[in-house]
Amino acid sequence: MNSENTSPVASARLSGEDRREQILQAASVVFAERGYAGGTTDAVAKRAGISQAYVVRMFGSKEQLFVEVANRAGDRVAVGFRGAIAGFDGTETPQEKEEILGEVYSDMVADRGILLVLMHFFTLGHDPTFGPISRRCFLDIYRIARDEAGLGAATATEFMARGMLMNTILALRIPDVIHTEPDAVELLENCAGPTKGSLLKRLEALG
Repeated sequence: MNSENTSPVASARLSGEDRREQILQAASVVFAERGYAGGTTDAVAKRAGISQAYVVRMFGSKEQLFVEVANRAGDRVAVGFRGAIAGFDGTETPQEKEEILGEVYSDMVADRGILLVLMHFFTLGHDPTFGPISRRCFLDIYRIARDEAGLGAATATEFMARGMLMNTILALRIPDVIHTEPDAVELLENCAGPTKGSLLKRLEALG
C-alpha cells in the first residue's frame, strides 16, 4: 500500500501496531529526505494520511519519533547481520564472512530510507539526546561484526570502514553515473567487490 495515497478513512481501519508502523515508514522517508531539522511531524502525518495530532499523540514529539525511526533502521542492520551469521556453518574464512555480511548490508542500504536515516543519525553525535543513541547503534554493529561474526577487531574495523564508504557512495548517488564516469565504476567495484552486481540490480529495482 502506497503511504502517499493512504486516506484517513483507510488508516482508521488499521490496528494500533499497523498504524505505528505506517507512521514509522512515512517518517523514515521524510527524515531521509529532509534530515532531522527539516523533517516535521506535519510532513510525516501528510505522508501517512493521518492527522498531525495522532502522530504527536503516538510518539510524543518529533525528537522521539526520530529516535524511533533511527533505532528501527539500526535494528534492521543488526537483525540482517545476525540472520546471516546464523547461517554460517563454521567453515567460512574471514573474507567469506565479510562478503556475506557485505551482501546483506548492500541489500539493506540500497533502500535510501534506511541509508539516509542512518547517515543523518550518525552526524548527530554532538547532540545530547541523539549522540549517545547513535554511538550505541554504531558500536553495536561493530560488536556484532567483531564478536558474533568472529571477524576480530582488525577485520571488523576494515569492514566498518568499507561500510561507511559504501554509505557515502550511495548517498552521493555515485551509481547513477557509472555509465559516464569510469572512476565511479572503479570506486564502486573496489568498495562493493563481489556484491557490486546484486547491489546495482537492487538499486535499479528501487529506481
